[in-house]
Amino acid sequence: MSKKQSHPAPKPAGSRSLHLSANKLRWGLLIGALGAVIAALVTMTVTGFDSDKVEAHQPGAAPVVRDKEFSSANAGDCLSWTEADRSDLVKVNCADEHLFEVAGVIDLSAYPGREFGEGTRHPDSLRMTELRDEHCVAAVQRYLGGRFDARGKYTVNVMSPSPAGWQQGDRTLRCGVQVAATTTSPPSTGSITEGDQSKIHEVGTCLGISQNLPTDPVDCAQPHAVEIVGTVDLAANFTGGPPSEAEQDKYVETECNRLSTEYLGSPDAIRNKTLTMFFDVLEPTSWLAGSHKLNCWLGKGVDREGFAPIVGSARGEILIDGQAPVPPPNTGRSTPAPLPGAAPLPPQPQPR
Repeated sequence: MSKKQSHPAPKPAGSRSLHLSANKLRWGLLIGALGAVIAALVTMTVTGFDSDKVEAHQPGAAPVVRDKEFSSANAGDCLSWTEADRSDLVKVNCADEHLFEVAGVIDLSAYPGREFGEGTRHPDSLRMTELRDEHCVAAVQRYLGGRFDARGKYTVNVMSPSPAGWQQGDRTLRCGVQVAATTTSPPSTGSITEGDQSKIHEVGTCLGISQNLPTDPVDCAQPHAVEIVGTVDLAANFTGGPPSEAEQDKYVETECNRLSTEYLGSPDAIRNKTLTMFFDVLEPTSWLAGSHKLNCWLGKGVDREGFAPIVGSARGEILIDGQAPVPPPNTGRSTPAPLPGAAPLPPQPQPR
């Protein structure tokens, strides 16, 4: 799977940068998405909810104690909280900021066997990962009519009852989606059913750096891997089926060059700052799921090993790996300084 990159210096259309492996960049993003799933999963499944409890009485059985807000959440509900243990979890309007959108409810008590029976222990994080994969991926696809973009903005996750609720008999899970992130999922607004699932960031956003790969948004004054300088909507140029990679390359490269010039205020700024423009390619599955947008990124590739850390916005002064960038000579050639005692150099032609 390739990732298109355009060189900072003027080059013929269709040229590709050799500074960074295309596959390396793509896998870096997937590693980040995987980290988001794991990090969110652990916190969602091992921590309980201390909100008000309600009892669901069943004839001939002991009452089942359930967490009020959790147990009443159904597909289409959006949830939010501020406390680290989610003790203040509440349902909110999906148009407002929220942290989790419910896609389906799974009742583990309906499954045969003793694994989830009375007196069993709350599943650990590894088992919850398996339950998410077994039940929640399919639940999210049903919720979206098969139009979930697995490479997009959201990641599938699962919420379980609190340990106390589990001990008292609650065996229901909430499957849903959160914004993908390498650490804590940020809030989102609007339902996933209503918008474009493209994994994009606002122009001017800088993505942090870890092990030479992009992470979550940070202040551009902090070390970062790339800066977002534009957003391209492929649907503005392509209709019908998914555009080919070559078609995307040609259109997105032109648009990213235009947008970067507008963002930086000069067509020579990328070259003078020794940066490189990067952009992704939308897979057909993402296009068919309704994701049509790509970001234009500025970064500094490091010999197929990822990115160099950058401090400062590309709109101003920057440091790359702790050093100020040195613009390349306009002639494309550099004249070495004469050795001590050498004769003066003859007059050099001026750049045209």
